[in-house]
Amino acid sequence: MNSDRTWRPPKPAIVAHRSRSNQERCRDRLVCRGACVGAPDPASAVRSAPSAGRSLAMEFKRGQLRNFVMVAEDGQMTRAARTLHLAQPALSHSISQLESELGIVLLERHARGVALTAAGEAFLPKARAALAAADDALRTAESLARASSGAMEVGYIGPPPAVNARELFDAFTDAYPRATVSFRELPFPYDPTSAWIEEVDIAFAHSPASEHGICIQALRSEPRAMVVPGDHPLAERSELTVADVVDDLYLAYHPDVQAVWAGFHSLDDHRGAPARRTADHARTPPEMLTMMASRRAVTAVPLSDARVIESVLRGVVAIPLTDADPASLALVWREGAHNPCVDALVMIAGQITKRDGAGHPASQSRPTRVRN
Repeated sequence: MNSDRTWRPPKPAIVAHRSRSNQERCRDRLVCRGACVGAPDPASAVRSAPSAGRSLAMEFKRGQLRNFVMVAEDGQMTRAARTLHLAQPALSHSISQLESELGIVLLERHARGVALTAAGEAFLPKARAALAAADDALRTAESLARASSGAMEVGYIGPPPAVNARELFDAFTDAYPRATVSFRELPFPYDPTSAWIEEVDIAFAHSPASEHGICIQALRSEPRAMVVPGDHPLAERSELTVADVVDDLYLAYHPDVQAVWAGFHSLDDHRGAPARRTADHARTPPEMLTMMASRRAVTAVPLSDARVIESVLRGVVAIPLTDADPASLALVWREGAHNPCVDALVMIAGQITKRDGAGHPASQSRPTRVRN
């Protein structure tokens, strides 16, 4: 046989790697390191999922993390699936897929639901932090996109700003005609305030809780009024005092709602304690309106809100409170906001407040009963 045609073994696979770039070789070393660091110890009490030998340097979906956190916090697949609007088999598959990709078992399944394994206990706070960081990054990107296009999203509760602060937004539109302003109704404020307003550039609200990293600029103050059912014993009164209603049956708010904000609406600041008698638990303005129309409970709101409620909701009346501390209407935004429209709106609001000063009509005029 000709020696030139003698069979030779193929060259080692490493030859192919020699032609790779330094960046690719560095990436491969990082992948190997990621697969080794934190690999399951055979002597460990943590039971491994079937793919425990696979690299941990793969990506997994944010939805998988969110599903895991919901199941871990709820303790039951069925309830968590209902909350997430998923079929239970789809949710179970999502969790199993996450476990497979991570190489660890996160949940122990049993007849009454699920329980976190030791690995699940350790992973849960990391999953929450990852979700929070991803959500924050997405919201920041959306805010920056609005800023770069001359747009601003304004959050509000109760009557929209076009009704409650028309002068402010008319002045803004006149000064910046090319700017785009959109509005989003928010749920009642919850802690922390930064989380409550995280999906908008700035919010327009009554008496939000102050906290580090949050800016609040008061626009005006106005009297409070009681909103009561039309067949309430006090419904025919033209005005009320705190003493008249302090012991009444009050509409309660969901436990997630800021305690100080909720207490403002049940006169806790005058009573010195929560209302002794409450009904229902509202989380949003529409829920509050529904409950107001169907119950005998009362609530205290800013006078401008009361006027709007009385005009759109049959069967309730708004009666001014003559001696309650006023409500403060304010702009609320995150410190370090990157949107020039926010800066411009705050500047215009400051000019209006400075012009009106303490003589703002809403803070000095005597409230009057509004009838349909």
